[in-house]
Amino acid sequence: MILREIHMRMLLDIVRQSLSTLWAHKLRSFLTMFGIAWGVGSLLLLVGLGEGFRSGQEKQLATLGQNIMFMFPGRVPAVEGSTQSGQIYYFTYKDYLAIRNEAQFVGALSPVLNREDIRAVSDYGSTNGQVFGVAADYNQIRNVPVSPGRWFNTQDGTDRRRVAVVGWELLKNMFPGRPAVGSTILLNGINFDIVGVVAKVGRDGNNGTNSRIFIPVETMRDLFPLTKANSEDAISFLNYRPIEKDLHAEAKDEIHRIIARRHGFSPKLQDAFEDWDTIENMKRVGKIFDAMDWFLGVVGVVTLGLGAIGIINIMLVSVTERTKEIGLRKALGATYRAILTQFFIEGAFLTAFSGGIGLAIATGFVTLLAMLPSPEGFDTPRIIPASALAAIGSLAIAGIAAGLYPARKAALLPPVEALRQE
Repeated sequence: MILREIHMRMLLDIVRQSLSTLWAHKLRSFLTMFGIAWGVGSLLLLVGLGEGFRSGQEKQLATLGQNIMFMFPGRVPAVEGSTQSGQIYYFTYKDYLAIRNEAQFVGALSPVLNREDIRAVSDYGSTNGQVFGVAADYNQIRNVPVSPGRWFNTQDGTDRRRVAVVGWELLKNMFPGRPAVGSTILLNGINFDIVGVVAKVGRDGNNGTNSRIFIPVETMRDLFPLTKANSEDAISFLNYRPIEKDLHAEAKDEIHRIIARRHGFSPKLQDAFEDWDTIENMKRVGKIFDAMDWFLGVVGVVTLGLGAIGIINIMLVSVTERTKEIGLRKALGATYRAILTQFFIEGAFLTAFSGGIGLAIATGFVTLLAMLPSPEGFDTPRIIPASALAAIGSLAIAGIAAGLYPARKAALLPPVEALRQE
């Protein structure tokens, strides 16, 4: 117990001596701390910026839906082998049924019949909103949160019910300050019951879904078929999700084969389909941001390295200048271990305290940015704990090693030799 108290007292004396030494060399200590804080803060902000870009892009794509894929009809040659005789064709509702019954890699699937020339009228106003005829599975593919009310069910389509789900943006003109669910609207003069409202999608409601009216695709085909198509069976495009994220290419090829077979052309015709694969897009975006993270990380590491070099230089000069002090302390009875402990504490205190300052400044800057409106597709930078630990840890190792190495050499010298050093 007595030995423990003696050791604790000695350690406290060493700590006090270390802090008094740092205070006695205020400018040198400040420059060392500034280099550490700058290196840590720069690395954290650079890595945080890259993560903010990545997170913003992921959220922007998530407003569409998770792992969704679009397929639009393209052009097929009227004369086989000719690239100049391409003609527009349309997907049909029967194509959708064939894909639903045959495709093994396709999970949720919905046809979309899109019209923008349908007049919507309520008791309070009117609008020319975009009308989408979709299947009940559409809300399992696209992001269409309904509140209040409900989404379509299969029975709505089977019975060809005249029900509608209205986008949040349309309520401003059609039901200002009034409940929409339970009311009726006229679509080109035909009564529809509103069963649900799509809650605001996207930041600030900046999404086309907010301005749409959704009705069952079977009802849409009966009442509002595509006017430009040669067949009343035509649909505008297909939305779907693969059964698994990694099977998106197989799902796309499978649908190509089914539609090509039904329309009598080769599934290898590149112009026959226009695909938008958000899964593939996310992979490409991920690779771009991985490269950006590496670039920003390298820039941050270089900045960190410059800070480490500054710390090492300052610590080397500091310890070399104190060789006489070390010799005097040895002559007065200080042990080799006590001398190394003092320089270890000095280096550890400088790096830990300065690293904490750099972390605090970076956190404060990120908090300030979070209060400002960020541009579309960009999130506020965030502090990555692993980066903070790596930055502070690497600088701590550099600073402590830079102090211990010359201190060890000086402590190994006989006191007389150490006192002679200039």
